[in-house]
Amino acid sequence: MSVNSSAGRVRCRVCARPQAQCLCSLIPRLWPATQLLVIQHPDEASHALNTARLLVPGLVNAHLLVTESLQQHPAWLRRLQDPRWRNELLFPGEQAQVLAPEPADLRPRRLVLLDGTWRKARKLVYLNPILQSLPQVRLPAGLVSRYRLRKVPQPGALSTIEAGAEALSILHEGFDKHALLAPFEALIEGQIRAMGRARYQQNYLSDTDSAAK
Repeated sequence: MSVNSSAGRVRCRVCARPQAQCLCSLIPRLWPATQLLVIQHPDEASHALNTARLLVPGLVNAHLLVTESLQQHPAWLRRLQDPRWRNELLFPGEQAQVLAPEPADLRPRRLVLLDGTWRKARKLVYLNPILQSLPQVRLPAGLVSRYRLRKVPQPGALSTIEAGAEALSILHEGFDKHALLAPFEALIEGQIRAMGRARYQQNYLSDTDSAAK
C-alpha cells in the first residue's frame, strides 16, 4: 500500500489512516449500477473520522469531489445537467421524496451525497444552484447511526458511508451493505479501544446505553 507522510506521520494514501492502522484490507470493491458522487466540503477532508474516504474506494462506480463550488468543475456540471442520467441529491429537504427503486426509468442513476456537517452540507447546497435544481430524495425514517463517536444533530442522521450503504441497499436488492460498512465499523471500534472503554462510556453513552452494555 503506497503511503505518504503528513505532519511527520506516515499515512495510507487511500484511507488516510496511520500506516499501522490502515483499513484498506477491509475495503471491498462493489459495483452497484447506481453511481455515487460524494461532494466533500474542504473542511471535512482532514477530519480524522471522515468516512467518505472509506465509502468511495469501496465502490467502483463512485467519485469523490473535494470542493465548495462546482463552478470549478465544469465537467461535473455538465454531467449533473445531462438529461440522459437520473441525477438526484440525497438531502432531507422539505420537498424530498423517500428514496425508492424506479424500474420504469431506464436511465442510469446518479446519487449525489454531501459530506460535511449539517451546516456545511446546507452551505454546499446554497452555494451551488445545480444542487438546488436536482430532485431531492431522502432515506426512510427510523434509521439509527452506528457512528458512536459523534453526537447526531437530529434523529436519523447518518455518517456519509452509512447513508451511501443504506441508499444502495434500497436501490439494489441484495447489495452487501455490511461489506461496505466493514472498514467503518473497524474505524469506530479502533477509536473506542484507543480512548478506553471507560472514557467512551463516560463521554458518549447515555445512562440507558450504559445499562444495556
